[in-house]
Amino acid sequence: MSKLRILVTGATGYVGSRLVTALLEEGHDVVAATRNPARLAKFGWHDRVKGVALDAHNQESARHAFAVAGPVDVVYYLVHGIGQAGFREADNRAAANVANEAKNAGVRRIVYLGGFVPDGDNLSEHLSSRAEVAEALDVEGGPDVVWLGAAMIIGSGSTSFEMLRYVTDRFPLTPMPAWSVNPIDPISIQDVLYYLVAAADEKVPAGAYDISGPETSSYADLLRACARISGKWRAEVPVNGVDTGLVSLVTSAVLPVPGGLASDLVESLDHPMMASGNGLRDLVPDPPDGLVGIDEAITRALQSRKPQPVDALADPHHLADTDPSWAGGDTFRIRQLASYITPSFARPALGLLGVVPGPVAAAVRTGLDTAIGLVPKAKSA
Repeated sequence: MSKLRILVTGATGYVGSRLVTALLEEGHDVVAATRNPARLAKFGWHDRVKGVALDAHNQESARHAFAVAGPVDVVYYLVHGIGQAGFREADNRAAANVANEAKNAGVRRIVYLGGFVPDGDNLSEHLSSRAEVAEALDVEGGPDVVWLGAAMIIGSGSTSFEMLRYVTDRFPLTPMPAWSVNPIDPISIQDVLYYLVAAADEKVPAGAYDISGPETSSYADLLRACARISGKWRAEVPVNGVDTGLVSLVTSAVLPVPGGLASDLVESLDHPMMASGNGLRDLVPDPPDGLVGIDEAITRALQSRKPQPVDALADPHHLADTDPSWAGGDTFRIRQLASYITPSFARPALGLLGVVPGPVAAAVRTGLDTAIGLVPKAKSA
């Protein structure tokens, strides 16, 4: 692929910040767009990109961003308001704003990362919104659109993976509703980045493609895998008649994840989340080392230790210092807070926190976060 000038919306988010790193490694010229350009200084790659202010919900802001960015070949659209009130309508307007201004700026392609949209009429707001955003991005006479759909992304800092981690850690006795066995095709963050970079190439025709890892699982099996790999003891209690709506309310109350975001993601589990037959593997060869399997992806995510600048991560599955402050697990969070008041000679002893039972660590962490006023905001970073 020849060198491209690429604008990444949502560049400060979990996927966006890692995508900027991947695009720079491929030699592309990157413009990082965010509502608050001052935030870009926190990212290790900030001095290798051009930063522009872009509030996708404001058409004038989008117009100004493209004017400042200059000629752009490809736009990555990674903006979402999931977890916020009224996000569905707002997301559609934002997508239309960016698509129309990209058209006026002569952009040739928009690459959009959304989710799977299963068949059925009773889809969650989250799932319905993903398809509507794709439609809003596809404007007549505008850039061609490549829509990549993904289910759960496995990697430390990914909201869906962090929820999996916290459920594993905090609930030794885990209720297992009937929908927990619905099939799901997760994908590692490494493979998400691989497919996103490939989608900028004109060899990939415009259209919708589902991306997934090499294995099908279920939420129940993912919980089992996470517990086994992390060495956590768990017992399961089958329960009937518990729908995702109730679980989403409980989840938002007991997990240190932004409540609205957690609720919307849980409600999506009510449907099978399997990739359609229209994937990229017929168009894009697998990575040289193959796609990352579930156990390997979870293992690599759990191996993350001290957060590093996102462009200096030894593995994209690891936690970056710009990922959400609530990510990384209860023990990690306690160790992080304790390190600020622990003399350097005593810090190795903080490793003993790893033997603290999950529910105890959860209670301690919640107390500490409450004491310092750090609770998850309504929107993920």
